Amino acid sequence: MSKLETTLDAESSASASATTAEAEARRVFGRKVPLWVYGLLALALLVIVLVSFAIGRFAIAPGELVSGIWRHFFAAETITPGSDYNRIDTTIFNIRIPRILLVMLVGAALSSAGAAYQGMFKNPLVSPDLLGASAGASLGAGLAMLFNQPMAVVQLCAFGGGLLAVGLAVGLNSLIRYDPVLGLVLGGIMISTLFQSGMSFVKLFADAQDKLPALTFWLMGSFHSANLKDLTFAVVPLLCGFGLLLVQGWNLNVLSFGDEEARAMGVNTRRTRLLVIIGSTLLASVSVAVAGLIGWVGLVIPHLARAIVGPNYRVLLPCSLFIGASYLLIVDDIARNLTSYEIPIGILTAILGVPFFVFIFKHNMKGWR
Repeated sequence: MSKLETTLDAESSASASATTAEAEARRVFGRKVPLWVYGLLALALLVIVLVSFAIGRFAIAPGELVSGIWRHFFAAETITPGSDYNRIDTTIFNIRIPRILLVMLVGAALSSAGAAYQGMFKNPLVSPDLLGASAGASLGAGLAMLFNQPMAVVQLCAFGGGLLAVGLAVGLNSLIRYDPVLGLVLGGIMISTLFQSGMSFVKLFADAQDKLPALTFWLMGSFHSANLKDLTFAVVPLLCGFGLLLVQGWNLNVLSFGDEEARAMGVNTRRTRLLVIIGSTLLASVSVAVAGLIGWVGLVIPHLARAIVGPNYRVLLPCSLFIGASYLLIVDDIARNLTSYEIPIGILTAILGVPFFVFIFKHNMKGWR
């Protein structure tokens, strides 16, 4: 057989492989989700938001919420200090809205990052901290707190630490050229261990009467001090992260068939992985920076979303976003109201996540290829 015939046979085989993979992808991921499912998810989130306003300290009834927002933006009357209107306005816009929006954004960020990582690594046990984002963010925040830096600097250091950790993990990936996924996993394990050891040193040198309790409480995860500055700090990088992941939906679908099939269909697997890593790192790092460590959300919620809408990442990612926001808002309501002292939300997500994960994982394995 001539060289030309060999080349033509290889091109024909690649074309046939691409056609077969594309047909299979459209069969597996072509499931249509009824519109009422989207409506139900949006309605559930709206109800949870209204309930979150109406319970706990600084409770605002739905009627007060609507009238307060209307009078704040459209009424011409002057706000008198000390009046009921002033109290309601301050409560809505300075206390309740920043916290509720921040909780929703963090829940959406962790769940969508977890869904993207599970698709990229083709593993249902993957979470957003696989490549060391949480460990790096924790170390960055711990160092800032050790040196008595203000909270804004703590958040910036946490964000930078998460980016640095994932960057190092991706850099170590080049040591294992024959399997890029294995290289990422091993790099993430090594960097996570290294940064966790660094965090242990920070705890060792922290003042046991002051800094160590504050650092330990921060690592448990909480929104008790959420404010408008935290929301402003988080919103831009979170929106960038959401955008990067959502545009990779179809590429994640194709990637689930394997690198060879994905490349045959024209998907740049290296670029897709890099964009998913960047987007997920932004989401995970900012979440840790503004709320501390909150586990299990990025592991559990993607399974629930997959059970509802199937494995199509063009639908699964936005669905995970909505469900994650709703779920974390419910947990935050429980944390605020279960006892007289606000429970760190990271504790509750772990307590609720374990049995929830067992149930979802048991009944949803059929959704994994």
